[in-house]
Order: sequence, then C-alpha cells, then structure tokens
Amino acid sequence: MLEIKNIDVLYGDVQVIWGVSFEVKAKEIVAMIGANGAGKSTILRTISGILRPKMGEILFEGKPIYKIDPFKLTELGIAHVPEARRLFVEMTVEENLDMGSLRGEARVRREKTKAMVFELLPRLRERRRQLAGTLSGGEQQMLAVGRGLMSLPKLQMFDEPSLGLAPLLVREVFHTIRKINGEGTTVLIVEQNVKQTLLVADRGYVLETGKITQQGTGQALLGDEHVKTAYLGV
Repeated sequence: MLEIKNIDVLYGDVQVIWGVSFEVKAKEIVAMIGANGAGKSTILRTISGILRPKMGEILFEGKPIYKIDPFKLTELGIAHVPEARRLFVEMTVEENLDMGSLRGEARVRREKTKAMVFELLPRLRERRRQLAGTLSGGEQQMLAVGRGLMSLPKLQMFDEPSLGLAPLLVREVFHTIRKINGEGTTVLIVEQNVKQTLLVADRGYVLETGKITQQGTGQALLGDEHVKTAYLGV
C-alpha cells in the first residue's frame, strides 16, 4: 500500500533523514520506533506532504504522492493524527469530527461515518456537545483518532498517540488502534512507548539518527537484545 524509497529529508540545510526505505502493506499495523529526535515524526510529516523529500520517492497504492498537496492526500485515503492532537479547542467534539470530513466522499457519508465513530468510541458520543478544550487528555486523544477516521482513511498514521497519558489510558489508546485495524484500516504508528507499540504491531522498523537500522515482526523486535537494552531498559 505505502512504499518509501530511499528518501532524504532536510530542514533547511540540515539533513535529518538518510536513505530511508520501508513499506506498509494493506491491513497491517506497522510501527516505527526510536529515540526522541531520531526522525520518526519527520517521516510522517514527509508522507503527509508537509515536508518534501530531497531525494527518493513515496508511493501510495503504486502512485507517487511526494509532490501532492497535503489536503489532497486526504482524498486519496491518508489520515495523519499528529503529535499533541492539534484539536480545535473552542469547538465541540461533534464540530471537530465534522472538520475531518470536509471533502469528497467523506462529506457525503459524514453522518454514517460519525455513527460508526461513536460506536467505536462511545465516550465521544457522551461528550459530543462538549468543547474539545475541556476534555481530559485521554478523551482528546480519542477525539483526534475519531477526527482522522471521519476522512474514511485507507491508511491512518499516528504520531505519539500515548504521549502524556496515564498508563490506563495508554492501554485504551492501543486497544482502539487494534479495533481500527480490525475494521480494515491500515495503521502506521510512530511511538516512544516501544513495548506497547510492538505488542500490537505486525511489523516494525527501528530508526536511529535518521536511518533504519533494524526491522522485523513486532514479536521479533521485542525479543531483540539491542531493542531490549536501548528502548525497554532491560
């Protein structure tokens, strides 16, 4: 579904991603793990069109997308749930959800999709008239997930979805990601919570200083000595 081919990414004159290649197959959960500052979020921003690769290609369903405007990628079926959620805090939960379905088929199917989101995330139905800025951290994360689903994505990308959440809420977030994948949505997740991420991932990649250094199934990476020492504190 998604193919990243030898991309280099720069911030100004500073190169931060070096020859990165990986793939995400349809209906997989693929994790990218690594230390803070390794370049994980940069890769998601590049896939989303916020940044442009200096070299290399990004293909989605076999077609190049690395020169397409970000808002057009949503219509192709790519949704990005960014770090720190980025909600419209002075709008209600329902209004935030509606903002995720402004174009194309997603707009036509808005009410049906919203009913599906409320079924998947019942807390949002309970809070639908509440301002997003007054929600708890966990509820705000669920709203960010729900807003992404409103665009009817084929691929949903998550950037640090458990950031700042209590352990109980972290488990709830990862349970939700599993449910989304179970409904047929492909998932690419960037996370520093390595254990929880690899437990749900079909496959994973390790990113270190802008380069992929390891790859394997989630279970294989959980058992890898370098991963255990560097990221699990074992």
